[in-house]
Amino acid sequence: MIEEHMLRLIRHNRISKWFSGYGQEAIAVGTTWALNDQDVILPLHRNLGVWTTRDIPLQPLFCQMMGKDGGFTKGRDRTFHFGLPEKRIVGMISHLGAMLPVACGIAQAAQLKGTQDIAVVFCGDGATREGDFHEACSLAGIWKLPIIFIIENNGYGLSTPTNEALPIETIGDAAAGYGFPGITVDGNDLLSVVTHVRKAAADARNGNGPTLLEMKTFRRRGHEEASGVKYVPEELLNQWAQKDPVDQYISLLVNEKVTSTEDIQTMKEEISDAIEVASEYALAQPMVDSSPKLEVADVLLMTNDEPREPSGKTTEIRFIDAITEAMTQSMQDDDSVLLMGQDVAEYGGVFKASAGLLEKFGHARVRNTPIIESGVLGAAMGLSMEGFRPIVEMQYADFISCGFNQIVNNIAKTLYRWNQPINVTIRAPFGGHIGAGPFHSQSMEAWFCHVPGLKVVIPSTPHDAKGLLMASIADPNPVLYFEHKYLYRNIYGPVHNAPYDIPLGVGSCAHQGEDVTVVTYGLCTHWALEHAKNQLKNGISIEVIDLRTLVPLDMDLILDSVKKTGRLLVLHEATMTGGFGGEIAARIAEDGFEFLDAPPMRVAALDTPIPFSLNLETEIFSAKARLDESLERLLAY
Repeated sequence: MIEEHMLRLIRHNRISKWFSGYGQEAIAVGTTWALNDQDVILPLHRNLGVWTTRDIPLQPLFCQMMGKDGGFTKGRDRTFHFGLPEKRIVGMISHLGAMLPVACGIAQAAQLKGTQDIAVVFCGDGATREGDFHEACSLAGIWKLPIIFIIENNGYGLSTPTNEALPIETIGDAAAGYGFPGITVDGNDLLSVVTHVRKAAADARNGNGPTLLEMKTFRRRGHEEASGVKYVPEELLNQWAQKDPVDQYISLLVNEKVTSTEDIQTMKEEISDAIEVASEYALAQPMVDSSPKLEVADVLLMTNDEPREPSGKTTEIRFIDAITEAMTQSMQDDDSVLLMGQDVAEYGGVFKASAGLLEKFGHARVRNTPIIESGVLGAAMGLSMEGFRPIVEMQYADFISCGFNQIVNNIAKTLYRWNQPINVTIRAPFGGHIGAGPFHSQSMEAWFCHVPGLKVVIPSTPHDAKGLLMASIADPNPVLYFEHKYLYRNIYGPVHNAPYDIPLGVGSCAHQGEDVTVVTYGLCTHWALEHAKNQLKNGISIEVIDLRTLVPLDMDLILDSVKKTGRLLVLHEATMTGGFGGEIAARIAEDGFEFLDAPPMRVAALDTPIPFSLNLETEIFSAKARLDESLERLLAY
């Protein structure tokens, strides 16, 4: 009845969009009805029945659907793109399939806590072709997770018939390849849905792992209302109209004398009145009122926790040892901290940063994953929602592109969209100068600085590596922690033995100077320091600012230095075009132009992929090859 009401509102141009589940309601209702209240459900945009079956109040629900004040997302996302933690519902994003790995993380959390809770995630037939579907099935099967995959096979992926997208007729057969059962169910038979979900839930609770339930049904409206159904043969629509799940269930109840047609009519009148009241209430509400300050304030979660100050004895250790120490002490201090990634357990990671952690903390907290970057990042998001603080190691930062969607569209945006914090720390070994070529040497930090909702951290010393990583793990926001591979075993430094934090967003003046400011980070900090020391004999005083954190950016530190020196050079290892140096130069041009004695200058890598031969990389590609000449030009201006 809500569906019918929304369709009328669209025809009257009172709402802008509606994704209808008309004809497949039994799946959402039956699945939700069969579960316990503590089980987590991850629905899609046609699963209105999940929300109504979990008794979500109609007035705020209608405000949400209409984008009005009083909805659940402050007008920041549409229809069912939100979650309600108190109702154990997790919201979707438009990138179909993306929530499947997230459900794995939620199920993994239940497994780690030893509860009887399960995760149930919805997916359409079309999205079973997405990589996230296969990555989630892989994780669920290997780890025997308490999860149910509900595949709503409604015959079409937008306008493409399922038989044109899938080489098999029965999607349920796919589960066998991942080691768990797949069952095809009549998705228009409410009681059949309930029966199969209850059985799958019982199996999951008993430690028997996942089940895939392919629900055969049919969507009788358009993909979204404006698209219509002209691409669907008329006889097919008529055929499925005879199998309408609501009509079938009413007929069953009346035939079995559970109720009567008169009682049904009374119910409809009561429901109609409730819908009308809620709809008119929502339509009368104003649009959401906000301001730039309020919007920006909800992108990252602020914390009042005091950072742990460095204190006590220090030990001279390598950069990589500082990272290992940070993870070890974080895991010792907090049982919710765990590590996942490729080869991080027995092998200790490809760079051995996690060596010894498995022996200290066990397989539950130091866990190898298949080669599934998107899958492990989504699972980390789900774990975070359930109170864990996962660390994910990307084997190489270059491979982070395989998980790009999970990071930029799911992990980064969730707090802003529906106020769900995501504490995930992504460790990404990056950078060149090791002769590793185009796919193992990239510096892609600028990709992520453009994404609101992420913090981006790049240490340059062992002391900073430990303090920044411990702060990142403790931070309630998602953090991309880039660690330079060349520094792992080439840089030593004093590191405090006790746990400590270096606050994110606070840079460091690594070398005092008067003539020019060099702003940099990571390996380039060492290039700049070497250059600064060499130039002292020529009477040139270079101030080196080590950013440590790109987002948030310590702009005050940069501006204060430029006020003193009057010249700015931004140095980074990444390629020039679109690099983060352009952001810094632009900000100084806007906010510090009056203090400049020369135009801001950038020194970066050549705009080419990174060549394999080390001489090509260091002598032609690298920013270091142009540093001397660039500083000379800047000082001579």
